[in-house]
Amino acid sequence: MTAAEPKSAATGELNSTSRPAALRGLDAIRDDLADLYRDLHAHPELSFEEHRTAAEVARRAASYGYEVTTGVGRTGVVAVLANDGAKPDGGAEPHGDVKRNSGAEPDSRPEPADRTPKPAAGPTVLLRADMDALPVAERTGLPYASRTDGVMHACGHDMHVTCLLGALKLLADARGDWSGRIVAVFQPAEEAGQGAQEMVDDRFYERFGTPDVVLGQHVAPLPAGMIGAHPGAAFAATDALRVRLFGKGGHGSRPETTIDPVVLAASTVMRLQTVVSREIAGGETAVVTVGSVRAGTKHNIIPDEAELQLNIRTYTPEVRTRVLAAVERIIRGEAATAGAEKEPEITEIDTFPVVINDADAVDRTMAAVSAVLGTERVVDPGQVTGSEDVGIFATAAPGQVPLCYWLFGGADADEVIAAQRAGTFERDIPSNHSPSFAPLVEPTLTTGVTALTTAALAWLDGGRPAR
Repeated sequence: MTAAEPKSAATGELNSTSRPAALRGLDAIRDDLADLYRDLHAHPELSFEEHRTAAEVARRAASYGYEVTTGVGRTGVVAVLANDGAKPDGGAEPHGDVKRNSGAEPDSRPEPADRTPKPAAGPTVLLRADMDALPVAERTGLPYASRTDGVMHACGHDMHVTCLLGALKLLADARGDWSGRIVAVFQPAEEAGQGAQEMVDDRFYERFGTPDVVLGQHVAPLPAGMIGAHPGAAFAATDALRVRLFGKGGHGSRPETTIDPVVLAASTVMRLQTVVSREIAGGETAVVTVGSVRAGTKHNIIPDEAELQLNIRTYTPEVRTRVLAAVERIIRGEAATAGAEKEPEITEIDTFPVVINDADAVDRTMAAVSAVLGTERVVDPGQVTGSEDVGIFATAAPGQVPLCYWLFGGADADEVIAAQRAGTFERDIPSNHSPSFAPLVEPTLTTGVTALTTAALAWLDGGRPAR
């Protein structure tokens, strides 16, 4: 669908018998959240440029009663609510404080003021959403499509932010039903693979405490209303490489006087295709993609060099080591075969660690979500070859803490079923990073808010179904 906003026949109805009391307020905020989502989608911001988004996040979270700190890890926002389970006073609306970092670059910023986390009578639950967009020109045709040329929320981070804000509002309004401490993390620069580490390096645990669990979610081209969680290695590790191949330039009419880096690049690309097919066992998983090839300026000039950009996905350290070694061997071997007079340069662009979901955390969290959404709407999607840096919040924490990170569907259920039956799912259903990626507003939003709220209550003390 292009001219009109996408719609779905899915209802997103909840199981009323197991519905947490906190979800009673969802109907009242649904329209406001939908408006927020459309606004965020229309105003995407690239990694570490999420200033408008961060300001709106901070404003809303503070209005819900959270203590908010901005500028964490450059453009990140952290919202904290410590709750002893007492019902809030009636009357005045809750309002928290907003505290700001200096905004300086990480290596030069001053030490933040000492903000020892307030004690809470119960567990600390970290809820995470990423905020950044991608350098993609949107082609959805939506009335709320990106207003920024060449930048788009093509990975659904606008939906992640909206769902987390919705969950924070519901949890704040239901403070009498739970005790503990919520640490909501609105992370910058996930797409660059740097945002989580930046926040950790900004003394995250010293300032906001160590969580008992890390929870988060990612919208995906599953049918809207569905949830998918996989225990163990759930999202692949990524190694992104830049490769410079050096030749000897000259006139296009006299290739015999040159060492052609274009031919070298072409032979390297083809040979790299054998890494997975011939060096990785059939029961193991790896992906090697050459996503960019650049060389030359004019048809009759043989250039001096060519550049490749590679993206590698793996799940285990052993396979990662084997793939990286094979990639380097092939690149250097092809250069030697071509007679290159200078060794190739191989540099790292970015890297993501494998995301490992704690099996017990998945069981506990998904049991609660299934009780509300229905067991038929919670599935194991298997391993995902996409990558994420959310796991850093769990693995970098003192003592390491459990992580549960799940997918929630955003695609039209009828279209997904039709495409699967026709064998055209990959062609017909836009995936993340596509210029046509457009999650349904509903029931995606309701499902995401419900899942995140329910998951948080499963770990906080006293979270319980409505009576």
